[in-house]
Amino acid sequence: MPDTLTVNLDRPVESAVILQDHPVDAASSRAGAMNPASDAERIRLMEDLQTQKNLCGEVCRMLEGVASKLNRFYNEAVAGHKAEIAGLSVEIARKILTQKVADGDYEIEAIVRETLENTPAYEDIVIRVNPDDLAACQKVWRDEGNGAPADVKFVADQDIGRAECVLESPKGVIKSLIEENLEQIGKALNKAE
Repeated sequence: MPDTLTVNLDRPVESAVILQDHPVDAASSRAGAMNPASDAERIRLMEDLQTQKNLCGEVCRMLEGVASKLNRFYNEAVAGHKAEIAGLSVEIARKILTQKVADGDYEIEAIVRETLENTPAYEDIVIRVNPDDLAACQKVWRDEGNGAPADVKFVADQDIGRAECVLESPKGVIKSLIEENLEQIGKALNKAE
């Protein structure tokens, strides 16, 4: 066997290039083996990379601007329509309550009881209710007692709507009127954040 060449390296071989018909000089073979791309190609690749990096940066800035505008639009839309949303909510509640009252789907006793709970004193109380609700109130308090004070007097009042009542006592007047309650709800919704 002809002379055998043995090369011992201190690290593994990362790449190898077989050169055929290539002038062999030490400088060109080292440069070619380490980096096959020419300087011009390397410069072009670096320029392409920088161009892509600049484009990505520009796209990111545009997306941040769009996101900022969308957030601003959303906040303005919600703030601008807050009163309309509150009004619509109250109107929906009004329609539902009107239908429930028309169908008789309410408990006047519970309404009166809640109003009584808000009174500061239980002496000489007059509770005004709609004539259609009077009989139900009197019956509940007469038949079951239900904790109504002895001094409570129920009076029919045509000016009071069904499912409403007005409690009068020497300490003041407490009203449980649908429209006033809806108005308070509307004000609360307008103030809510």
